[in-house]
Amino acid sequence: MIKVCLLDRPFDPGAFVGAFTAAHPGLGAVCTFVGEVRGGDGVAALELSHYAPLTLPGMEQLASRTADRFGLIGLLMLHRVGELRPGEPIVCVSAAASHRRAAFDAAQFAMDHLKSRAWFWKREKRGGQWSWIEPRAEDYADLARWD
Repeated sequence: MIKVCLLDRPFDPGAFVGAFTAAHPGLGAVCTFVGEVRGGDGVAALELSHYAPLTLPGMEQLASRTADRFGLIGLLMLHRVGELRPGEPIVCVSAAASHRRAAFDAAQFAMDHLKSRAWFWKREKRGGQWSWIEPRAEDYADLARWD
């Protein structure tokens, strides 16, 4: 079972993950990653925009590749769009597998691809000014380990 959602409102990751794990009785492992808007450093907001005709199909393709590669029982992939405030969840990836290593690796694989090769444009607001955010060199290095 694969579930992929784009969300334009704040969400409770625990509610989604609880329902996801309940739908997979007897699984051996679940690894969940939740990314939030960082506070501090003067960040007042984060905005994620996307190109709708590519975003959801691209996320679905990534989810399918991830599930196949790691032999998953299920995969949950949620991503926010729009304007977010510090502390709000941006992304939630939850991988269910028979064994922990597959769940850990699948969550990292999906996140590394979402972080560096996703269909989102990000900008943050500091001191009343918006500026675009590009992936860092570390993000590309994380992605390269899966090639």
